Amino acid sequence: MLRVPSSISAQQFQSLKIQDMTFVAYRSDVYPERNEIFFEEYAVVVVLEGEKKFISPNQDLHVRKGDILFFQRGCYSMNESIGSDYRSLVFFFYEKLLKEFVSQNQTLFAQEDLEHPQPILVLQSSSTFEKFIESLLPYFHSQTPYLNQLLRLKFQELLLHLMEIDTSNQLKSILFSIYQGQKTDLEYLLNNYYLKPLTISELAHLSGRSLSAFKREFEMQFHTSPANWIKQKRLEQAAFLLKNANKNVSEVSMEIGYESVSHFIKAYKEKYGFTPKKHD
Repeated sequence: MLRVPSSISAQQFQSLKIQDMTFVAYRSDVYPERNEIFFEEYAVVVVLEGEKKFISPNQDLHVRKGDILFFQRGCYSMNESIGSDYRSLVFFFYEKLLKEFVSQNQTLFAQEDLEHPQPILVLQSSSTFEKFIESLLPYFHSQTPYLNQLLRLKFQELLLHLMEIDTSNQLKSILFSIYQGQKTDLEYLLNNYYLKPLTISELAHLSGRSLSAFKREFEMQFHTSPANWIKQKRLEQAAFLLKNANKNVSEVSMEIGYESVSHFIKAYKEKYGFTPKKHD
């Protein structure tokens, strides 16, 4: 799984940073096949050329030039580019900067509840937004000593443009909920991500909690540890697949997140009293 932005390398991207945090990255390479990607922070993808497919737990999107996508933190499947001309800008929004933005512009926000907003918000570019993007591109080659300060202004300008484009006001609601520190429902989060190769720390980060608070609240709600809950859910999914899907033990082991087939067989026998090969 690609972890973005921590996995950004010079070979894949040209990037600009606000202090030590990646703000925007330009990419023109083409992934040869579908990849699982994990956005560690909120992100916006602006499609400059070409087409691509993105898949979330409840969305399947085919995006083209002019599309703008706001991603919640989390895991997504990204299909290979359609054609060889795919280019995009990817902006990363760190929670601290988003909270600062809302705090400085509170008159623009009103509280609106979005119980489970779509993981990917899709917007359409405008002529004004396109001019903003054009104004940003020269900074990839700029040597100005004021680059960090200029990019902070561009960060605020970007958010204002996105809010202007978003006539549904969903983005405003998402930003305001981030500002208020609203936390993701644990059951909703885990049911979407228990099959993903994420650490407990990464799940805590996605939930909007510290690691200790995540473990404490989880055990209060589910009366077990996050690691044990995930293990049991994965084994239940394995039993379902072995009974109902035409897949062998190795395929099921990989699908539910076990890198070692022998470890999977051992865990399965501990839970069910027999090996998964009994289903063959």
